[in-house]
Amino acid sequence: MTLQSRRAGGFLLGISMVSLATAAWAAPTASVKETMAFIPKQKDVEYETPKPDEYAKCKVEVERKGKGSGWVVLGPSGQVLRKLLDTDGDGKLDQFRYYNQGIETYRDIDTNNNGNVDQSRWLNLGGSRWGIDQNEDGRIDLWRVLSASEAAKEAIRAMIAGDDAALQSVMINADDLKSIGLNPQLAAKLLESSADAGKKAKSILAKSRALTSQSKWIRFDAQMPSTIPLDDEKAAEDLQVYETAMAIIETQGKFLGVQIGEVIRIGEVWKLTQVPQPIEDTPNGGIMIAGGILMQPLMASAGGPAATGTSPEVEKLLLELQNVEKNMLSPNADRAAIKSLMGRRADLLRRAISLAETDDERMLLTRQMVDGYALAAQMGTYPEGASELREMELAQKSRSPKSLLIPYIVYRRIQAQYYVDLQQADKEKAASVQAEWIKGMEEFLKEYPESEDSADAMMLLANHEELSGRPKEAIEWYTRLYRDRAKTESGIRAAGALRRLDLKGKPLVLNGPALEGNPIDIRSYRGKTVLVVFWASEYRVCEEDLPQLRALYQEYRARGFEIVGVCLDSQKETIKPFLTQHRVSWPQIHQPGGLNSPVAVNYGIVSLPTMFLVNADGIVVNRGASVQEVKSALPTLLQGK
Repeated sequence: MTLQSRRAGGFLLGISMVSLATAAWAAPTASVKETMAFIPKQKDVEYETPKPDEYAKCKVEVERKGKGSGWVVLGPSGQVLRKLLDTDGDGKLDQFRYYNQGIETYRDIDTNNNGNVDQSRWLNLGGSRWGIDQNEDGRIDLWRVLSASEAAKEAIRAMIAGDDAALQSVMINADDLKSIGLNPQLAAKLLESSADAGKKAKSILAKSRALTSQSKWIRFDAQMPSTIPLDDEKAAEDLQVYETAMAIIETQGKFLGVQIGEVIRIGEVWKLTQVPQPIEDTPNGGIMIAGGILMQPLMASAGGPAATGTSPEVEKLLLELQNVEKNMLSPNADRAAIKSLMGRRADLLRRAISLAETDDERMLLTRQMVDGYALAAQMGTYPEGASELREMELAQKSRSPKSLLIPYIVYRRIQAQYYVDLQQADKEKAASVQAEWIKGMEEFLKEYPESEDSADAMMLLANHEELSGRPKEAIEWYTRLYRDRAKTESGIRAAGALRRLDLKGKPLVLNGPALEGNPIDIRSYRGKTVLVVFWASEYRVCEEDLPQLRALYQEYRARGFEIVGVCLDSQKETIKPFLTQHRVSWPQIHQPGGLNSPVAVNYGIVSLPTMFLVNADGIVVNRGASVQEVKSALPTLLQGK
């Protein structure tokens, strides 16, 4: 069986397919070959297709439900591969459903029964997108449902492909802003930011060395979305906004952040307000740290009173701030220029904070200043940012000792200082830098146990202790994290880590979709000694282990040794070429999401490779094995001792 991600040039493929799609149900069956000629209308679809030599093991059944009927295509193991349905009983197929491991991932729909797809939906593990193809030309014209992460992914895909129409479909437009009753002042700024998206994208790609046709999507990266209430008078309804979202992509083994910026929800569709901008590690040191338009205090319109009482002086300062941040992105901005601009940026924000008339405005502006210093310090473009954060922390403690801003500043100051010190330290001093960081994080958690960053802090400490070879201390942090934040993403991952660290001597529970063929369940390997390897192709150490693993596999497989890989690559397309190149023949489990996939989260995987050695009874004998430990243990395990 193979998994395919393809795009159909047209909806009906050949005379036989026209007959199948439009004829009344005179013929009770269709052949497997005929049904396999149907393929998804859109790109980026994962679905299962048998190889031609497996057709004989598949079958097509007639399904009748209510007034509708259609064909169900079953694979060699009885799993559903396709459903080609006439849902309204008019004798014509109008829904084309595609499955992966028996679960529907994508559906094409012909709503007007003219033989052409006009809607496409991604479902279950395939995502949540729901697109409308108004002119039935095979391209999505507008979205009915689109998550923020999928909007960002679609925007970057469209940029790389030079698909201006697809990019425009995920950008905010005048009709969107009118539908939510956005304040005219904000609407004008957003439309300016999103205007000429195609032209801006081409300009960005022409200058970028890292965002290329070889770039692969990794993940969406953002804090929780914010709600701007109706009574802030920015819109005619509550607004949901991601203020400074980012995406992570990978280009030829190097990872890159892409600034997505502000993303706003319009009904069930999230829209971008600016063209994605790669944050590249250039000699100029330019980085993007600008805040969003919607989250800034609402300004007075020209010649009129401020909508929320904000003074014209603050409006002037923030307009100047936008120009400063724009200059920080200039290709001519060297390190000295960045330092000068950072100083100017801070000065403008301080003045705006002093003039702000509400606590919310002051909080927002201060966080913008903190984030700018922290990001610039961690990226090495403005190391002084860590010291600036320390000064802000002391000033805030003096001015308002119980302010919620204090833990927000402290956490980012600790992180920024750690990166600055680590960049400047030699090997001998690196250990003391880490010790100081641990001390700072522990003090942070002791003083601010309920802060919004406490879960992240505990996870960082737990990971550090585990990777430093101190499992007892790691378990203490994972336990505390799970106890205090069980329902958070970090808490769920901590539960998985605790499960992994307690695996020795217990049965291994592991199952998931195979890269090809049927689902893999570790229970089917009872009677054999099994090495489970969590890996990803971008980790060089995983690649370095392969020659030894291949040798062990060849030497001991005849005696009952098996290897099961759990590939945590985010992009499925890269896996097969890698396996072929390195002559890897053992089966692979793969789920979307990489380290955030269910199979990885279930065991709280924090480093790669991670290897579980399982005996013939299905019991874990080593839950963190090295290749050398596997090599030493195999002779005894295979003798049944």
